[in-house]
Amino acid sequence: MKTIKIAIADDQILFRKGIIGIINSFENIEIVFEASDGQELLDLFEKAEEIPDIAILDLSMPVLNGIDTTKILHEKYPDVKIIILSVFSEDRFVTHLMEIGVNAYLIKNVEPEEVERAIKTVVEKDFYFNEAFLSAMQKRISGKKTRLMLQDIIPTLLSQRELEVLDLICKQYTAQEIGEKLFISTRTVDGHRNNLLEKTGMKNTAGLVVFSIKNNLIDPATLM
Repeated sequence: MKTIKIAIADDQILFRKGIIGIINSFENIEIVFEASDGQELLDLFEKAEEIPDIAILDLSMPVLNGIDTTKILHEKYPDVKIIILSVFSEDRFVTHLMEIGVNAYLIKNVEPEEVERAIKTVVEKDFYFNEAFLSAMQKRISGKKTRLMLQDIIPTLLSQRELEVLDLICKQYTAQEIGEKLFISTRTVDGHRNNLLEKTGMKNTAGLVVFSIKNNLIDPATLM
C-alpha cells in the first residue's frame, strides 16, 4: 500500500508535535512537513518536490487561518485533501467548511484511532463524516420545512442517473463500486460526479453529501 503523505499546520507547538508523533505511528502514513501557520505551510508546498496527499489544518492560526489556507490550497493544489482539526464543534460552522471543500472535520479531543480512520477514508472515498457530525446535521434539518424551491427543480437540475450516483456517493461507495452497481464504467461515474459538482456548486464529494442532507435528498440517519 502506498504511504499517505501529510502536511500539518498548527500554531500550538505542543499539540502539533503530539499529533505528528501520533500520525507517524500509523501504518503507511507519515508527516512530510509541518508549519506554524497557513502561510508557512503554503511556502513549504511551493518548495516541495512531492506534493502531500493531505493537509491537516488548525482552524485558528495567525497570519493565514485554516479557511483561507483551504481556499488557496484548492486553487493551487486541487488534488490535496483537507482535514480540519479544531476545538469548535458548532454544526452550522462545520457544514459551511464542508461546502467550501474541506474533506473532514475533527474535534481536537477525538481518539487517535479516529484520526487514522479519517485520514484513510478521505484518501479512499474523498470525505469522512463521523457520527457526531451526522447527528448534528440530522438535528439541524429536523423540524425544518422542505426546501420547496429545490424540491421543485431537482427533476430538471439533476438527471435520474445523477441522482443514483449521488445517492451512492453519499453512502460512501467508491467510483469503482458505483460503476459495478450501476453497470457503468469508472470514467462514466467520474463524469457524473463532475456534473454533480458543477450543477450544485459544491467543491468536492463532501460538499455533495452536505448538499444532499440539507436539501432532504438523503437522511443522515442512513449514513450512520
